[in-house]
Amino acid sequence: MANNSILDVNKILDSYAKEIAKDVTTDAESIAKKGVDELRNVSPKRTGKYRKGWRSRTEKNNGYASSVIYNGTAPQLTHLLERPHLDRTGTRTIVPRSSGHISSVEQSLIKEFEKDVVNIIKNGG
Repeated sequence: MANNSILDVNKILDSYAKEIAKDVTTDAESIAKKGVDELRNVSPKRTGKYRKGWRSRTEKNNGYASSVIYNGTAPQLTHLLERPHLDRTGTRTIVPRSSGHISSVEQSLIKEFEKDVVNIIKNGG
C-alpha cells in the first residue's frame, strides 16, 4: 500500500515538473523574441545591417532550455558598440550615444523572465 502511494506522489510530481519546464521553455522563447524586437529598435542605425541582424535561438536539452540572442550579420560589432576600445592609432574611441543598448535590454529581460518564472511556479504551470 505504501509503495503505491509513493509511486502516485512521484507521478504527480513528475507531471508537475514537466508542466513547469514546458511553460518556462515557452516563456523563455517568447522573452527571447521580445528581446530581439527591443534590440532591433534600440540598436544604432548607420546602414541598418547591424540592427536587422538580431536573432534568437532556443536550445532544448534533457528537459532544460536556454535561449540565446545574438547578432547574425555583424557579431563582431556587439562588443565594440557596447564598450569603448582602442582603435588602430592607439586612441580610445568615443562611447557611442547608444552605448549600453545590449546590457539595458538584457537587464530588463532578466527581470521579466525571473518574474514570469515565479508566477509560473506559483500558479502551478
